[in-house]
Amino acid sequence: MKQVKVQIKINPEQINLPGAIRKEALKAAGLPDNEDISTRVLRRSIDARSRKPHFILQVAIGDPETVEPQKSVFTPLPLNGKQVVIAGAGPAGYFAALTLLEQGIKPIIIERGRTVNDRRKDLKKIYTEGLVNPDSNYCFGEGGAGTYSDGKLYTRATKRGNVGRILDLLIANGAPGDIRIDAHPHLGSNVLPRIVSKMRDDIISCGGEVHFNTRVDSFVLDGDRMAGVIAGGNEIKADAVILATGHSARDIFYALADQDIRIEAKPFALGVRIEHPQPLIDKIFYHQSPRHENLPAASYRISTQAMGRGVFSFCMCPGGYIVPASTAPGELVLNGMSLAARNAPFANAGLVAEVKIEDLENPGDPFCALKYQAAAEKNMFAAGDGVTQQAPAQRVNDFIEGRISKSIPKTSYIPGTYSAPVHELLPFIQSEALRNGLKALGKKFKGFDSNEAKVLAVESRTSSPVRIPRDRETLEHVQIKGLFPCGEGAGYAGGIISAAMDGEKCAQAAARMIS
Repeated sequence: MKQVKVQIKINPEQINLPGAIRKEALKAAGLPDNEDISTRVLRRSIDARSRKPHFILQVAIGDPETVEPQKSVFTPLPLNGKQVVIAGAGPAGYFAALTLLEQGIKPIIIERGRTVNDRRKDLKKIYTEGLVNPDSNYCFGEGGAGTYSDGKLYTRATKRGNVGRILDLLIANGAPGDIRIDAHPHLGSNVLPRIVSKMRDDIISCGGEVHFNTRVDSFVLDGDRMAGVIAGGNEIKADAVILATGHSARDIFYALADQDIRIEAKPFALGVRIEHPQPLIDKIFYHQSPRHENLPAASYRISTQAMGRGVFSFCMCPGGYIVPASTAPGELVLNGMSLAARNAPFANAGLVAEVKIEDLENPGDPFCALKYQAAAEKNMFAAGDGVTQQAPAQRVNDFIEGRISKSIPKTSYIPGTYSAPVHELLPFIQSEALRNGLKALGKKFKGFDSNEAKVLAVESRTSSPVRIPRDRETLEHVQIKGLFPCGEGAGYAGGIISAAMDGEKCAQAAARMIS
């Protein structure tokens, strides 16, 4: 039987009943319930536009051999004597390493931070002592910034690579199979660490190297060609270098500039972390509270225009927590995370406004956006007690109206909050855009601007404020042969999946250049 695909609507009561799903799929296809016919769910999403949310399923129907998925596998080759240095052990770095091993090329990964499990000790110190280790925190360390976040695996950049292959490799390393069918899959910060550890074991067992607690300090050049790096005081020779250091590795940007390797200022976005009780978000976006037990915590992706720029949600974490994502002492940066179950009592998201290069002083300075970002982070820290990572906070309606809140509702943010005029602490342009944007969003989504919600500041690491320019065809730096800027830190990705795909692309390009 030739495979056919149908789309069906399933109520929350039926979503965990394979028999009901099969029955509806065969009915939609006009086929009898024959035991020789197999069905398999290909895609699962939620339609919450009506008063009663339901699931939309795409189902494949056919013979068992035509319905079963073909999975991508990791197939390393014997090493051929070539080696590539990869700076960064995040998704871009690790997937680049796996791809190189499939070409018989040895990856040498240099990671400034600690292993994924050892990072936990440094994260705890941020909460308990206000101590930020500049090499091991929510942004730096094995797995990168995505490991201790919500673990979102959704990307719109589906033309940049094979999303299915990335998901298959994650599943092969311990991720649940459901990520292959969910429209907006996620893993959670309690699941990702063991996946990352397994990937590292695979890389090492196939002949790769991973060096932790080691910074890339500078680059070894042979004319206009990359010949290696200086890391931890040692020279490591390489046939190519892949820079996959993430959006917060400011020292790498300065190291490049110090060696006259071109970088550019890049627009980004800056704002607040907005937090609501999860039942309120369920009511706004599912039109029901409490939600049906088979529905996941409601999430959202919203945007509007205000003050001539986009205002939009970023990294929404249903049933999640706000976390301190600072990467150096004397700054305050916020982010969000969720565990796999997404069952915490609050929902949070970045709510940010565009930062345009033309808004900034010295727009010709490649560091102008980075300096703007850093100034906002230092300003937020200076507004506090000068010791802890307590965050300035304001009830949403008070933020809109420009008044200090008399009290701040309970929050998931463990270091705690204090009432402050967040509308004044933020850069003026972004503050005004957010306040006007929230007015518009409150009209569209009734209750979103409720004083049950609060804003905490500052959410500033939405993307890199610097781009490392590369050739569109070769993916090499526009000046330096054999240097492959990669992932979020270089300005070419925005999340786990897109970073992983970019890592694969850069590894493939490096392999072509070497051969």
